[in-house]
Amino acid sequence: MIVAGVDDSDSSWRAVAYAAGLARRQGALLAMVYVQPLGAVTAPGVAVSMAETTSEIAEEIIGQVRESVKRLGDDFKLRWEFHTFPGDPFTGLAKAADDLRADAVVVGASERAGHRIVGSLAVRLVKAARWPVTVVP
Repeated sequence: MIVAGVDDSDSSWRAVAYAAGLARRQGALLAMVYVQPLGAVTAPGVAVSMAETTSEIAEEIIGQVRESVKRLGDDFKLRWEFHTFPGDPFTGLAKAADDLRADAVVVGASERAGHRIVGSLAVRLVKAARWPVTVVP
């Protein structure tokens, strides 16, 4: 199984495309994972709003995936599934990869400048060293 992190950024869609080709060539299942951030703010109205927003993002992503798979047609022969995990991106993807027993993890390169200083999701996944990690630019 190949796990691909998707968050609706351009780099994550490139990672999903790469992972889909890899899964297809290897006859593996592609598990696309969206990590729903937990609300750090505890105000009741704000927490509910954030949960609704992240659920809407997940629904939008799954809709785009279904549309893309439909366009590819039956000849592409891609087996896929979509999962959501709560948490921060590293914890969510690591849990997904462990729970789904991933053979490999594919993520997009960070598009945020601050990650060069603090460290990106990809670097943290590589340092965890529990699965092969491919970072797609």
